[in-house]
Amino acid sequence: MTLAVLCGSTGNDLDPAAAGRLADELTVGLTAAGASAVLTADGGDVAAQLRDIARIAAGAKEPLLLCADDLVAHPSLLWTLATEPAGRSTALVAATATGAGGDLREDRGRLVPAADGPTRFLGALCLAPGDLRLVAAAAEEAIVAGENGGATDVMTRAPSVGNALEALLPALLASGLVPIATRVRLLHAERVHTDAELAAAQAAVAAVDEDKALLRLAVKEKDDFFTTYAVSSWSPLVTKLCARAGLTPSGVTALSVLFAVAAALAFWEASRPAMIAGAVLLYLGFVLDCVDGQLARYTRRFGAFGGWLDTMADRAKEYAVYAGLAAGAERAGLPYAWPLAITAIVLQTVRHMTDTWYGALHDEAAARQAVGTAGNADAGGGMGARLSRASNKVQADTGSAAYWLKRIVVFPIGERWALIAVLAALTNGRVALAAVVGWGLFAAAYTLGLRSLRSVAMRVGVLDTVDTSRHRDDGRLVRGTVSAADLSRPLLWAAVAAIAPLALIGAVAAGRVPRGTRWELGSIELVRAGNASLWLLVAALLVLGGGLAARASHGGPLDWLVPAGLRAAEYLMVVAVAMICDVSPPVAFALLFVLALHHYDLTARMEKGAPDATAKRALLGWDGRVVLLVLFALAGAATFGQLLLAAGTGLGFLTGAIRDWRGGGRR
Repeated sequence: MTLAVLCGSTGNDLDPAAAGRLADELTVGLTAAGASAVLTADGGDVAAQLRDIARIAAGAKEPLLLCADDLVAHPSLLWTLATEPAGRSTALVAATATGAGGDLREDRGRLVPAADGPTRFLGALCLAPGDLRLVAAAAEEAIVAGENGGATDVMTRAPSVGNALEALLPALLASGLVPIATRVRLLHAERVHTDAELAAAQAAVAAVDEDKALLRLAVKEKDDFFTTYAVSSWSPLVTKLCARAGLTPSGVTALSVLFAVAAALAFWEASRPAMIAGAVLLYLGFVLDCVDGQLARYTRRFGAFGGWLDTMADRAKEYAVYAGLAAGAERAGLPYAWPLAITAIVLQTVRHMTDTWYGALHDEAAARQAVGTAGNADAGGGMGARLSRASNKVQADTGSAAYWLKRIVVFPIGERWALIAVLAALTNGRVALAAVVGWGLFAAAYTLGLRSLRSVAMRVGVLDTVDTSRHRDDGRLVRGTVSAADLSRPLLWAAVAAIAPLALIGAVAAGRVPRGTRWELGSIELVRAGNASLWLLVAALLVLGGGLAARASHGGPLDWLVPAGLRAAEYLMVVAVAMICDVSPPVAFALLFVLALHHYDLTARMEKGAPDATAKRALLGWDGRVVLLVLFALAGAATFGQLLLAAGTGLGFLTGAIRDWRGGGRR
């Protein structure tokens, strides 16, 4: 539930009876938005209102929805504020008419202070429980600033206004609050000060078909090219039908999984009619994949479980399709399909890990901007700053050729699924997988290069503020022994860990290292330069070296790459063992599939605020799994070892998910 506070305004020219009716309407709207109680902060001046708000916030244990009593808005906007998907603080804002003159601007959907910015605050703010601690100090700062006549700095000023929220928000931003932007878009909201403004605003609200607007607003505003034009142009119709049928977003997610599995089975059958049917099923599954999120936004049925399930299902569906394409190509007698599928799953998972932590870096940079410290990639004149400004300019020019090219080149999920569907229908699974790998490699190089330059310009670390061992997926070997070296530069050691098995894979593929392991103590065979057992041990030791700096601060500008580097090291070690020991490619793919789900589970729980009873750490992390991989390989049981690891990791993942989600909220 949410606690709401209606903040009284002073100094307006509204008729008292009309102002009372507006306050009553807002109270009804706040209650409909889920407020358990609607309190008032209607002191005689702004300072008294601020003290009221601080007192209420100090005793609150739930989200606090603050609303000015002179706001005329569609009720669904208050509902949207109170139901932010990830439970973060959010503010109601609108673009200024001229593109300047506001106090705010958006950075990846988050609000940061900006003198003469393009965004203005509309007098409604929902504070997450974790941010309520900022209210008391911010209120006092706003009071002091107001008593001193205000200041010119947008982050600390408390202008002479008739509502406390206009003074409180700048002070909260100065204290480190970085709220999510809830924009009006197709709906209507405005503050009113006269009876004429009130009548005009109410007419503007009545002129909008609220349900139709909400359905359209359920579509992501800035989506990718294929999704925008080939899916979102008609998916709201499906969303409406699903809502009428009483389907939940998680139910739609389950349907999309069924379509993707059916597509994978069709690709495995590999006949031309089956390939065409698989392409159609894949497209329809992607439509449903978009509809589940649209339905959640339309019905405001959010929850940590739904967000987690959506993330896990997206990855499982895509990787199941890779397996179907590879199996079908093998049935058709086409070689190298499984190696392509293995390359695709490793590449895409590592790319997703970089996406996760680069996004976290941006959020940290936005938070530091809010309090006036390092983190503004637009500042200065370096290459990273120039790239950031150029990127922001392209992003602002929505619909232009440059905008869509930038969206397409990074190879998002819509483009990946479209490419797979078209090439599978017209050619075969091997061609589709080769295209996914080729485009994926280009996109990885492009994004990694640009992001590295921009992150250096930000001068911000991200993993130094969190529990790095959890993000790294360190096991007890690293935590108890390897990290005792207490070295610095975690990115360097993660890079060495990833390069070592990659070099071994290249040597095996080139015939420099023979296949097969022979562990014979005392034998001259062990120390021969080409012996696979020796090189496998060397590679494993270098991979474990990724834990040497586990205890060090991960505050470097590029340390957001550390988790992805460790994922790459482990996955490439699986591939190296499979190549040397002639493990069947489907077995290696199965292990990689389960490991990927395990790591997506880890990041999805952190991103969605999901419960995690395993936070105490499991016995095996990436380090323990690497050791077992090598031991089974040296014992001549590599296939059994990979199957055992797949079963054990998968069982641990499933039992942990069932235990943590049993009895939890559902979307």
